[in-house]
Amino acid sequence: MADAQILAQLKGVRLSMGAAPLFDDATLTLARGQRACLVGANGAGKSTLMRMLAGLVEPDGGEVVYAAGATLAFAAQAPDLAGFETLRSYVQAPSSAQLASRAPAPSHRAEAELSAFGLDPDRTPAGLSGGEGRRASLARAFAADADILLLDEPTNHLDIPAIEALEARLAGFTGAALIISHDRRFLERVSTTTFWLRQRRVLKHERGFSAFDDWAERVEAEDARALARIETHLAAEEHWLRRGVTARRTRNEGRLRKLQALREDRRKRLGAAPGRAAIQADSGADSGRLVIEARRLTKSFGAKKIVADLSLRVMRGDRIGLVGPNGVGKTTLIEMLLGRLAPDSGAVRHGARLEISYIDQARALLDPNATLWETLAPQGGDQVLVHGRPRHVAGYAKAFLFPPEQLRQPIRALSGGERNRAALAVALARSANMLVLDEPTNDLDMETLDALAEMLAGYDGVVLIVSHDRAFLDGVATQILGALGDGRWVETPGGYADFEREHPRSEERAVRKSAPPPRRSEARKLSYKDERRQTALDAAIAALHAEIAALETHLAAANAFAADPAAYNTAAERLDAARRDLDAAETEWLEIEERRETFST
Repeated sequence: MADAQILAQLKGVRLSMGAAPLFDDATLTLARGQRACLVGANGAGKSTLMRMLAGLVEPDGGEVVYAAGATLAFAAQAPDLAGFETLRSYVQAPSSAQLASRAPAPSHRAEAELSAFGLDPDRTPAGLSGGEGRRASLARAFAADADILLLDEPTNHLDIPAIEALEARLAGFTGAALIISHDRRFLERVSTTTFWLRQRRVLKHERGFSAFDDWAERVEAEDARALARIETHLAAEEHWLRRGVTARRTRNEGRLRKLQALREDRRKRLGAAPGRAAIQADSGADSGRLVIEARRLTKSFGAKKIVADLSLRVMRGDRIGLVGPNGVGKTTLIEMLLGRLAPDSGAVRHGARLEISYIDQARALLDPNATLWETLAPQGGDQVLVHGRPRHVAGYAKAFLFPPEQLRQPIRALSGGERNRAALAVALARSANMLVLDEPTNDLDMETLDALAEMLAGYDGVVLIVSHDRAFLDGVATQILGALGDGRWVETPGGYADFEREHPRSEERAVRKSAPPPRRSEARKLSYKDERRQTALDAAIAALHAEIAALETHLAAANAFAADPAAYNTAAERLDAARRDLDAAETEWLEIEERRETFST
């Protein structure tokens, strides 16, 4: 790699957010053939550093340098598809400032990439799910045929077959790639180099993420030794100062400056320690040994089989991971096992003293209009009951990495990862002997994921987990319940790696088998009324996206509430109404599109 062509460099870049420095003399080099991962603590600035490389953020100092003629494509953590008529036009547009001067990606390449990611080039961006938006963003990055790929959380909302397909694409990529991801297994399989954003600088290891833990342990051990040396030296220098040596004399000024430098070095090292969520759960009262018994469950929606003749016994202490491609019915199966959805046939029986805490995929236990304080203490006051014992709201929030200034923010203003942590804080405050977690790993940083995995591994109740994070499942699950297609599910002991060994490529087969057979209809085209209505919905959806973006920008301003509380509340209410209108419009648009697809078969 030493002789490989250097395509991009950050040279001593500096950036501050307000008064706090985010980077200080950060240096990073990307060379052709290198697939590098960028890791770091929550809030360290990984996405900002990547956006700087993409030409979307200007540094306060230092340089961002590219090789002559080098091109770059960027897949952002939260792709914005607003303003594009079709997915084809979105994919053809440049994804970064470095590509803005280039001609659009050819139509045939855009179509090929969208098809490779399972998307219709003529589809409008409105109504895309999170996973579809992610695939469209990746299609745009690959369609650019760029020398440098920047991928920020590319596996979020992707199922395992889509993640494995992305791994294969990256393995064959001949340019340079920089990747931010919380998916350890993905990083282990694709990365050849590791950059660690730590203490406002970038450290480099010439091996992939699989070697990160050992390397990080060595770096932190050396840091601890260096800090101990500083503490010893500092104690001696402060003793010298306390003995009354005249510090004003010229011959002692150098020693005073050295003492001040030692204090500053210690402050930086102690202040840079990454935060980590202190996640704990209480399993409450013991349930019976048999927690759930399902007998011969079946469930279908139209011609699509979700569950076919499934029998399952869940015992106290089980930690079951549910796996399968998107749309196969994992959440539906969870709802049946909890007794919230009736099966077409079969029965579900719960054991004695069952207390359930459920975090669903939509995070429905969070009220978007409530502040974080109100969410944690819904009865008012400044105390939250945690496992039956009162605790101050600010202290409990801090355990989940929320600083005091966020307590008065509404839930809707939080990022995806922050909402996920808030949902965990609410759910885990209750005593429960059964935890149900539907996609708990989305948007979480690695430190919080590790803390959650450690908590679950020591939890003595029952855990049901829906996740596409293979490493997380390997570290937590005692058994896997996996979809094989046609409504068939199979239970295997161990984590996802064990399931994969016993049922190789099972998720790919489930994707094919779970697709419903095409329906025939006498009508061969969409009605004129539906065509007109869908055209009107396209315009309405685009306008709502623009309005929502403008309202979110206004509400996120630091002084928005203080400047005009009444206007802030009015804007917040309109934002909620616009989101409801958008959801209704997108649902109606999809219903019309489904009719169109039926007529085309």
